[in-house]
Amino acid sequence: MKIVDEKFNLLQRFISWREKHITDKQFILVLSLLVGLFTALAAYVLKFLVEYIKEFLTENFDSTGANWLYLVYPVVGILLTSLFIRKVVRDDISHGVTKILYAISRKQSRIKRHNIWSSVCASAITIGMGGSVGAEAPIVLTGSAIGSNLGSIFRLDHKTLMLLVGCGAAGAVSGIFKAPIAGLVFTLEVLMIDLTMASLLPLLITSVTAASVSYLLTGTEAMFQFHLDYPFALERIPYAIALGIFCGLVAWYFTRAMNWIENIFRRYTNPYVKFVIGAAMLSILIFLFPPLYGEGYDTITLLLNGTSSTDWDTVMNNSFFYGHSSLLVVYLLLIILFKVFASSATNGGGGCGGIFAPSLFLGCIAGFVFSYVCNEFRIGDVFIPEKNFALMGMAGLMSGVMHAPLTGVFLIAELTGGYGLFLPLMIVSVCAYLTIIVFEPHSIYSMRLAKKGELITHHKDKAVLTMMNIESVMETNFLPVRPDMDLTEMVKVISKSTRNLFPVVEANGVLIGIVVLDDIRHFMFRQELYHRFYVDKFMRKPQERIYTNDSMEEVMHKFDKTGAWNLPVVDENNKYKGFVSKSKMLNTYRQVLVDFSAE
Repeated sequence: MKIVDEKFNLLQRFISWREKHITDKQFILVLSLLVGLFTALAAYVLKFLVEYIKEFLTENFDSTGANWLYLVYPVVGILLTSLFIRKVVRDDISHGVTKILYAISRKQSRIKRHNIWSSVCASAITIGMGGSVGAEAPIVLTGSAIGSNLGSIFRLDHKTLMLLVGCGAAGAVSGIFKAPIAGLVFTLEVLMIDLTMASLLPLLITSVTAASVSYLLTGTEAMFQFHLDYPFALERIPYAIALGIFCGLVAWYFTRAMNWIENIFRRYTNPYVKFVIGAAMLSILIFLFPPLYGEGYDTITLLLNGTSSTDWDTVMNNSFFYGHSSLLVVYLLLIILFKVFASSATNGGGGCGGIFAPSLFLGCIAGFVFSYVCNEFRIGDVFIPEKNFALMGMAGLMSGVMHAPLTGVFLIAELTGGYGLFLPLMIVSVCAYLTIIVFEPHSIYSMRLAKKGELITHHKDKAVLTMMNIESVMETNFLPVRPDMDLTEMVKVISKSTRNLFPVVEANGVLIGIVVLDDIRHFMFRQELYHRFYVDKFMRKPQERIYTNDSMEEVMHKFDKTGAWNLPVVDENNKYKGFVSKSKMLNTYRQVLVDFSAE
């Protein structure tokens, strides 16, 4: 206890010294550098663990036929992860990016401390043993948790915490992919952190620091080796547009199918039932289609560097399809079809992982299949380089699934060094994004929060409303009255109140009406009426009710629809909670807007 007190006093002294000698802006820059350093180290540890576990388990597999251990490893991995999360962590650590978005919009950017290490451990076990998900979303949550908790230690305000959360996410993407520009753009596009001069420099420092540490630890080579054998030609532009549309449709299928499968898993509350369903589905799919094992980066490397059917056919190694070259396209199309089932089964069954890697994996295969089919069936007179279009497909799928075309372009260019294809990468990314927004207005990360009205966006008005909540604008100093009270009792209540509204509630607390002082002012002092008039005779029905789970956008809509200045707040059982006034909302809105927009 004495040691804890000494550490606390030491921290207090440091905070006091820092406030006197180092400005907030200077201190944020120092913290952003530390966030980049710690996040890159966490990313390195996670990638090392995933690769080590995978190599240890699969290095002796026979490439000429099916391997029965593919049925075992994913089951054990999901079981161990599920037990670790439920018995050790005791918290939900899935949907990492969604959790960050929620923390920014609803919890003042505070992320639980265990996320610094729990996501790394859980995702390493899951992916290393075959879980068909990616390590990137967990490390993004880890990086954001590092930023959030580092800021909390030094008692920084929630605006600064939000920036450090963004720094952590940028550092995670930059560190794990060695892609500093993509890390910065991801934070702006996906997490929707506003780009201001106050936020740009810390984000850049974190991204560059994380990438530099990754270069020191793993070398300066791009994550995926890619050599541009066929420079982009103008006659391939129509094919790039068609590929973008195709990627957008595949992203739409992936998004819809994942939501559908996740909803099936949500029907079951017993974790062991979820485990049995998820593990069985995953192990069977990996047994039939080994490229679904883990992140699938080996398949991406193969398709980006292969030059002939002899190279491409090796994607069917370790499976029943081995040696059947004529079935290559069918095999890859089946993988596109079933990848979403494998990824959803991994997380639904109790595993931990994200959709970065599945997006890259599916995009690479989609681009390859598109170009391969065009060449095989001679669609047009132009040769379509398979490796180029596999690369472009990665950008297209990521843009579609995440609704982040800039992230898709810069990430793929930095991942592969494929800067010579920058123009077609942009074409495919934009076309994929324009295609999917016809069907899905929100990304796979944000749609859960958007349905609840809890999503921060770059639309300032909606963003400010999102950062407000019912509790912050609700007033409770209104005196309730009963419907059976006569005018005598009503006058006594009025004499004690400072408000001109009185909620009428039944004995069980249910709101049935409102008494407005102006409605009874002309007869409230006529004593001969005191025992003849009752509240239920002169109360009025509310023009509209605000429910405690309404979003602030819905609240504003109700005020606009009714033209009222005050509306009652009730819970889901119609029990009275308080009132919201338009003037209080506008004052709160203005204060949040000033705070939100401050440089």
